[in-house]
Amino acid sequence: MSKPKLILVVGLPGTGKTTFASVLSESLSMVHLNSDKIRAAMGQRGQYNAEAKAQIYHELVNQCEVHLQEGESVIVDATFYKDTLRQPYQKMAEQYSLPIYWIELRAEETIIRARVEQKRKYSEADFLVYKKIKKEFEPLNYLRLSLRSDLLSLEEMVEKAKEYTSILLNAQ
Repeated sequence: MSKPKLILVVGLPGTGKTTFASVLSESLSMVHLNSDKIRAAMGQRGQYNAEAKAQIYHELVNQCEVHLQEGESVIVDATFYKDTLRQPYQKMAEQYSLPIYWIELRAEETIIRARVEQKRKYSEADFLVYKKIKKEFEPLNYLRLSLRSDLLSLEEMVEKAKEYTSILLNAQ
């Protein structure tokens, strides 16, 4: 049995994280965990204070670890706008000696504005939320693949992600 993998999809609201992570998880037969879905399942829609965010991210870490312990590969998608939210995954990967892959999605602000104005099933982020998180977003200091969701098709993004994870896995 091969070692589970851990992929973290990070980026600002409206960059296409959930759409991409969903398609990638199907393509790679991986579990997909999403912060907005966890928020809804915990009955915390509309609650974005520091305590609520901490609970959501804590639950993401817990669910991720359960799946990894069961030998399942996991894709987690969330903004991960603070390094403190990213660190538990780095530690988990080290603890279980697992490969970890960071994929950052980006898009032009005009595209993001149009995307977040559309009603989405789980995300409640609008353009004001995007602007707020953009101000607070800490740079991703991990080796990562950066994808422009406004310039690449979903299929191209998935192929680039597969190449990235394959190259890094073979380099280990």
